[in-house]
Amino acid sequence: MTEALLETRGLSKQFGGLAAVNGVSLAFEAGRVHAVIGPNGAGKTTFLNLLSGEMRPSAGSVWFKGRSITGLTPDRVARLGIGRSFQRTNVFTELTCFENCWIAAQSRLPSSLRFLRPAGRRTDLAAAAERSLDMCGLLPRRDYAASALSHGERRQLEISMILATEPDLLLFDEPLAGMGYRESRDVIALLRRIALGHTIVLIEHDMDAVFSIADRITVLVNGSVLETGSVSEIQRSSAVQGAYLGAEEGA
Repeated sequence: MTEALLETRGLSKQFGGLAAVNGVSLAFEAGRVHAVIGPNGAGKTTFLNLLSGEMRPSAGSVWFKGRSITGLTPDRVARLGIGRSFQRTNVFTELTCFENCWIAAQSRLPSSLRFLRPAGRRTDLAAAAERSLDMCGLLPRRDYAASALSHGERRQLEISMILATEPDLLLFDEPLAGMGYRESRDVIALLRRIALGHTIVLIEHDMDAVFSIADRITVLVNGSVLETGSVSEIQRSSAVQGAYLGAEEGA
């Protein structure tokens, strides 16, 4: 078994009397795509928020590269090498694609708040920004304002910004949300390329995309782990089928 890059131990998040995430213990292996799926309200986004530091757990812990990162703020988590996307695309629309990625690359530096240092001297940041744009197919749009991009291209730009921080682990929250067929196809191809050199935790409702990308899948139901396994194991699972059918019947 590949070594776990990220691990949760009894991770829980309570909102009053509701357990959005309930005692989740999972290991995410280095170099793999691990999808977290489940019916609406299963706790998937809350779980991702706990991994990225957007929320503090009510109980349990998160471990990255063998050290506890439980309770660290999102900026500290990011500097350790964890990149995160959101359901709604987050880019600076008034800036160019290159400027968006340059800022993202700078954010990873311990010296990111030294404003008196001339920005133009940081050729390493410029190189990181251009590499990430190239990987996402946006280098020809290097000097376009983000506001001029389509919805799918803005998602690609957001992914490019994450890559510019040179993360070891990427957390993707529904990267295909709101996309048509062609845009979804482009982003799926991009995720496959990224997966060749990164560890990915993926939340996505498009099951065809999940089954085509993921190495391993965890199914959450009511904040708890129902089952974890390979794509074929999850596809054959009667418990997983029952959970989804039950959700549809109760919808």
